[in-house]
Amino acid sequence: MGQLLRCMIVQNTREWEALLPHVEFAYNRVVHSTTSHSPFEIVYGVNPLTSLDLLPLPTQEAWTCQDGEAEAKMI
Repeated sequence: MGQLLRCMIVQNTREWEALLPHVEFAYNRVVHSTTSHSPFEIVYGVNPLTSLDLLPLPTQEAWTCQDGEAEAKMI
């Protein structure tokens, strides 16, 4: 957590206290290699949602990879 906080306060040295909740949320949501779960998930059983989790995924064909589809059909 210290490294993440250090990276965040490089530009905001006077506002580091305001960044603590955001750094804590990010730390608690990241999956750790030793447990294969995030700290939040260990305590509550699920990872918390973020605003990005609530956005719908694009379904337009412009967003799909044509090479990937061709490769999948070939296989």
